[in-house]
Amino acid sequence: MVSNILILIIAFLHIYILILEMFLWDTPRGMKTFRNSPDKAQLTKSLAQNMGLYNGFLAAGLLWAALSTSELQTSLAYFFLGCVLVAGIYGSVTASRKILFIQAIPALIALITVFLGI
Repeated sequence: MVSNILILIIAFLHIYILILEMFLWDTPRGMKTFRNSPDKAQLTKSLAQNMGLYNGFLAAGLLWAALSTSELQTSLAYFFLGCVLVAGIYGSVTASRKILFIQAIPALIALITVFLGI
């Protein structure tokens, strides 16, 4: 139960990131979130939309894991949380340290709860 709640929270976080990257990238909110200037936001908009799409895939997989009633549920959770963890670690090294706290650590905590069966 706890793991499903954490997985859902992380899924909704990735839906929010999808919205920021795909639709709000060059708006004041998007530029503030990602510390972009209007010029940089315009130049990188299509790249951001691509990143947003990938975050959407992560969210879809996490929703599938959380809502699945099949014997695959645990495997799905491990796989998609693992993807989020790796993406969060890589992002914290290459883009912003705060990604470690926003993305990677929550995924690690959720992975631990899945492993413990709580």
